[in-house]
Amino acid sequence: MGTMVKLQRPDGKTTDAWWVEVAGAKAAVVVIQEWWGLNAQIRRIADYFAAAGFSALAPDLYHGRLAANVDEAKHLMDGLDFADAVFQDMTAALTFLGGQHRRVGMTGFCMGGALTVAAAVHLQPQLASASCFYGLPPAAFADPALIRIPFQGHFATKDAWITPEKVDQLEAVMREAGQVPELYRYPADHAFVNQLRPEVYDASCAEQALERTVGFFQRTLSEE
Repeated sequence: MGTMVKLQRPDGKTTDAWWVEVAGAKAAVVVIQEWWGLNAQIRRIADYFAAAGFSALAPDLYHGRLAANVDEAKHLMDGLDFADAVFQDMTAALTFLGGQHRRVGMTGFCMGGALTVAAAVHLQPQLASASCFYGLPPAAFADPALIRIPFQGHFATKDAWITPEKVDQLEAVMREAGQVPELYRYPADHAFVNQLRPEVYDASCAEQALERTVGFFQRTLSEE
């Protein structure tokens, strides 16, 4: 359904991305990868949003590399320059879409969820809204209190990484800053949307979360 394209970064370098264009779409969604890389799961998510009527773009933050196991995934994520990913690769994605679509949203999973929060902080106003799945960045890099765009979050109550306590803290910080985040908590494990991981995948929770995300983007990316 999609194809690979090259994005022009602000620094003059390029980034590859999975691109699913929907004819006539006025809004688009950027999909940010998990620590595994731009794999079949992330391309499937991009295809999902395209089927819902949004053009979808998933930048390859690992520049061609994919992880085959947890050790490789951790190595690749630890080696990723988050600032470069946000201010170069993800900015390139927004620039690419901005020339063709009037409003752009972003969603991401795990590592991509953390980067989505960072983009919601740093890439306003190019980014119109953001929906994060079970990921949070270090507050020193991206303070959620600074988010000024519509924000949605999906988290798992059995998550040992992004724990319920961290989610509660996120909500408190945003509400203290005067924001009204739309947060959902699911009786599932971390990465419950990932169909390639049957040990944690929860079809019911995944379907509900993705449907909520589509509804969120339909509301926040519609023309005013």
